[in-house]
Parts: sequence; C-alpha cells; structure tokens
Amino acid sequence: MSTRAYAHASGLARLNAWPRELAEASLLECCGSRRWAHRLTAHRPYPDLDTLLAASDEAGYDLAPADISEALAAESAPCLHHDAPRAAHLALRAAHAAYESRFGHVFVICLDGLHHSRHVDQVLAAIRTRLTHEPDEERSLTAEEMRRLARERIIELVTEAGAAPGPPPPVAYGPR
Repeated sequence: MSTRAYAHASGLARLNAWPRELAEASLLECCGSRRWAHRLTAHRPYPDLDTLLAASDEAGYDLAPADISEALAAESAPCLHHDAPRAAHLALRAAHAAYESRFGHVFVICLDGLHHSRHVDQVLAAIRTRLTHEPDEERSLTAEEMRRLARERIIELVTEAGAAPGPPPPVAYGPR
C-alpha cells in the first residue's frame, strides 16, 4: 500500500470512528448543506475512499434547491494569494460582484489540479462565461461545482485525518 493510500485508509478509519457530531461538523466544512453532511455521517462506516466519494456524489445530486442555497451561503468567493497584483484583486472583486448581482449567490468553482498561478485567469474566464448563462443553466453548473468541491475537500479531510494524531477540529478545506 502506498503512503498516500495508507493516509487515505487511516484517515477514513478515523472519520468512520469519530463521534457523530465531529464527523458531521467536519463534513459540513466540505459542503455547507446540513442534509448532505447528516446523510454522509449517517451512512458510516465507509469501506474505502471511493465509496465515500460515491456517497458524496449521490447525496449531492439529491440536494433540494434550499439545500444548495444553504451550501452556497457557507461558501466564500475564491480569492487570490496576497502576493497577487493589486489589479488582479480588483478585477476579481468586480467579477465576483457582477456574478453575485446576476445570480444572487457567491461564485463557486473547483480548481483541483490547476496550478495556483493559473487560478485568477481560470476564475475570471469562468465568471465571464458563466455570466452569459440563464439562471437555470447556472444553477445546474453551480451544483456540479459544489459536488466537485465537496469531493476535493473530502479527499483533503481524509488525508489530513490520516496524518493527525487524533481527531482534528473542524476546519475549512479548499477555496473557502
């Protein structure tokens, strides 16, 4: 078993063993829907990471509009590293404001696998494109991005849990 696979297995074992309140609070950091976090917590133990991720996807697809709104309310807009040029910060702030004005919620995007130096370009391009969407199309795309973010954050949670000496306090993972 590779070190990475061992960390996932060990972290998953911890997540499976945590008290309900700790597991649910930690999963809420992955997706801000209480219904989603409760469902994933209630279906423990998970035999492997793939099963947990499949359960996350299934729970994500089953979210009602109110659950998605709750999850979006827990998100914050993706931001830049403090070293980024001031013009990039201003452009991103303006783009987020335009998006939130049009759709009534924060812009979310999963940037997994993308080097941080490309984040601003990717986010700005995605906001420009998504501003042209009809609200129903954007709602569907936003829900998909939320599912992708939840998957990424679960992987981080399980990896972090495997490396920790005991149950970690719930913390935010990913671009929150």
